[in-house]
Amino acid sequence: QVQLVESGGGLVQAGGSLRLSCAASGRTFSTYTMGWFRQAPGKEREFVAAISWSGGTTYYADSAKSRFTISRDNANGRVYLQMNSLKPEDTAVYYCATGRAAGSRMRDRYNYDYWGQGTQVTVSS
Repeated sequence: QVQLVESGGGLVQAGGSLRLSCAASGRTFSTYTMGWFRQAPGKEREFVAAISWSGGTTYYADSAKSRFTISRDNANGRVYLQMNSLKPEDTAVYYCATGRAAGSRMRDRYNYDYWGQGTQVTVSS
């Protein structure tokens, strides 16, 4: 059974940083694409960042470019999202997900088949 467990969320002031972590188990982590998505109250879940199985390809939402960095540690089954220069509009529940999408399809939440329970990120102004 695949399990994804996010951690690292919290309350931070605008301009601050957080590092989210997602621990994966139950499948061969190193062969799957990993993604981060977020969902704010009253809004649909949206793509934030994704990384290929090798770590060689990454995609970012326009809102995340230059501020967020996705990375992975295949040896330890973890994926990270370093978030800098946080803004109040980044407030949301952040989810990690795993799937087999490749290329630009990594942006599409429907190409991921397992999800974590989410971690809350709140950015105060």
